[in-house]
Amino acid sequence: MSEAAAAMDRMYRGQRHIYDATRKFYLLGRDRLITKLAPAPGQSVLEIGCGTGRNLILAARRYPDARFFGIDVSEEMLATARAHIARAGLQDRIRLAQGAATSFDPLTLFGESGFGRVFFSYTLSMIPPWQSAIEHALTLLNESGELHIVDFGDQARLPRAFRALLRKWLTLFHVTPRDELDGVLEKLATANAVRLQAVPLYGGYAQSAVLQA
Repeated sequence: MSEAAAAMDRMYRGQRHIYDATRKFYLLGRDRLITKLAPAPGQSVLEIGCGTGRNLILAARRYPDARFFGIDVSEEMLATARAHIARAGLQDRIRLAQGAATSFDPLTLFGESGFGRVFFSYTLSMIPPWQSAIEHALTLLNESGELHIVDFGDQARLPRAFRALLRKWLTLFHVTPRDELDGVLEKLATANAVRLQAVPLYGGYAQSAVLQA
């Protein structure tokens, strides 16, 4: 087991049981991302950092003709995800595997060489080599595929005291908002000749982006 995987397992060994109940109050924009995915029938959808499986379950219910996949570095979270997916009766439509966001091989894990949709939902702020994770995700897109991202924003238009308190609290969970995300995405869009749409959400509390191949 890698050091990163072991660290995530330690963090989520207890938290995974209450994760969804607590995160719904501050992981804003996740359902908006799912709505914007809109995969075509038969398309494959991959979540990088799938956690408890919450997003994959909602997406699979919304798009019954698509195929869904999820990876996570934490086996603890994957255990919870598998249980949730089985309880939802979606184990035949959602496949999971353990892997690092920057280096996993989808052909080895899933027999898939690429995906129509790939998404990160509040995971880049927890992945130290987050830029490498985005770069790797871009290599997984099929022709006309899309990479969707939602995560914490810079909170620039929110009260300074709120921003300071939020960030101090997030550090307790090893979460670091990526203030430079927009600039990094612009450079990657140019370098990879893909289209970028990026918008702040809720006064900059969160940020949303779509890169289309």
